[in-house]
Amino acid sequence: MKAIIQTERERGGVEVGERERPEPGPDEALVRVHTAGLCGSDAHAYKYVPGYEFIDVPRVMGHEYAGEVVEVGSDVTTLSSGTKVVEEPIHDCGVCFQCRNGQPNVCRNFEITGFHRDGAWREYHTVEAHHFHEIPDDVPLEEAALTEPTSIATRAVLERSVMTAGDDVLVEGPGPIGVLTALVADSVGANVYVSGLGQDAEYRLPLVEEQGLTAINVEKANLGEIAERETAGGGFDVVFDTTGHHSGVEVAAEHVRKGGQIVVIGLPGSESELFLTPLVRGEVSLDASYGSVWRNFEQALRLMANGSVDPTAIAEPYDSDDPVTAFEKFLDGAVCKPTFRFGE
Repeated sequence: MKAIIQTERERGGVEVGERERPEPGPDEALVRVHTAGLCGSDAHAYKYVPGYEFIDVPRVMGHEYAGEVVEVGSDVTTLSSGTKVVEEPIHDCGVCFQCRNGQPNVCRNFEITGFHRDGAWREYHTVEAHHFHEIPDDVPLEEAALTEPTSIATRAVLERSVMTAGDDVLVEGPGPIGVLTALVADSVGANVYVSGLGQDAEYRLPLVEEQGLTAINVEKANLGEIAERETAGGGFDVVFDTTGHHSGVEVAAEHVRKGGQIVVIGLPGSESELFLTPLVRGEVSLDASYGSVWRNFEQALRLMANGSVDPTAIAEPYDSDDPVTAFEKFLDGAVCKPTFRFGE
């Protein structure tokens, strides 16, 4: 069967190859993969940036996907052939302190599909049945394939933030997580602004505007003047930083209102020189949101099912026979969420 495989520890070391069709173990399900997405973590692995040295190659990539169960192991009673599913790709150990404390998303011994083990960028994929969520009947597979990034957004907005309807919200970064965070915030009645750089002006910021949200090119507009003019409290009630750059949280600190909140979703690296005194004096909450849990997947699927959020708005199909083009377009900011089709 066809698979997209990382074969080298350097940028561009990805190719299409052949793998044996896997057989499900007693507690596993075999899934025919329909659509799969490419995310920022995949791009970091593709570039083999520091922090991703743990990935062994060759390895089948991919952790965002939707498909249909075609076979189950002898011990599986929760799924059957024909069930449409998405996987929770972060597999917690279930026994460490964090897992027992209800925080499996920060498990001390987690494994991630497509990083610690072969992933789902292939025609057939196996995983333990308890990692799957059943897809509602009225959610198409190409939409459900983006459940995992949408679940990250639902966690950030609905659980980790104090945002309420009517709040003025800034989302920094018009990448996949940024746009999905903005869509979830918009779905519950916030006044949403999304900021980006000049490199985002050609594709990603116009995409934001197509969703009925306000896009801000910070290289042409003064974010401080906009915050002062458009918000009631002299700054945004909540700022979500999805940039993955140390400057994101620094800019957030400049434009959040006193008494407001910053939620960091992107991984900003180690170079930040954030001056904390204004945050303390303004009693600004600085919080983080990482990954998602079972509840967030269910929230994401329900938002899709009732039409509140359509993640396919950010998707752009690419040929699964040419993954390098999808990666390079993504890294250039020419696309928001590349997807690959493996089945019909």
